[in-house]
Amino acid sequence: MLSPQDMAALGLTLRLAGVTVLVLLIIGTPLAWWLSQSRWRYKALIEAVVALPLVLPPTVLGFYLLLALGPSGPIGGLSRALGEGTLAFTFTGLVIGSAFYSLPFVVQPLQGAFSAIGRRPLEVAATLRASPLDCFFSVVLPLARNGFLTAIVLGFAHTLGEFGVVLMIGGNIPGVTQVISIAIYDHVETLQYAEAHLLSGILLVLSFSILMAVYVLNRRFAVVHP
Repeated sequence: MLSPQDMAALGLTLRLAGVTVLVLLIIGTPLAWWLSQSRWRYKALIEAVVALPLVLPPTVLGFYLLLALGPSGPIGGLSRALGEGTLAFTFTGLVIGSAFYSLPFVVQPLQGAFSAIGRRPLEVAATLRASPLDCFFSVVLPLARNGFLTAIVLGFAHTLGEFGVVLMIGGNIPGVTQVISIAIYDHVETLQYAEAHLLSGILLVLSFSILMAVYVLNRRFAVVHP
């Protein structure tokens, strides 16, 4: 049986993954659309920044985010000035760090889906006097549903297994910032292997089930491209 502390870590992990994906869809959709349509000369610079978490060690990203979210950092200082307190070692700080860390897993599938649509459907919609906003919601979003499902699954699954970033930003506060990966590490450190096995098994089954659901849907309804 899971202890109350482990249950809290599991619930916090699921909530963090859900909120992070929602934030990334709000931020990443317009960013991915711009990247897919822009002909800006230095667009590769933005693409490199988006993809940076893929190659940057999580502890490095977490360290700089900790400085930015801390009381002396630009984001943390602004938050304190607005009366919201510091963002480091809070759930909000975890969401910000997770959003940065999982950004490429959401933006890149969306960018690929938007690019695959091409300009022809948009040109046809424009000839029917559809506004750019109408084109996006009536044409682009339905055609890009494969990319959205891929982005949601990858973003959620990637956030579930975060360790270095959330540890640097949130520390290890039970019930506040302790996610399931950190709880597993705690159990291993204290030689509580049975508890570590149980939590690891839950995370393994959860991640596998998410991926299996996508493959089953793909075989039946072709909602995600291989």
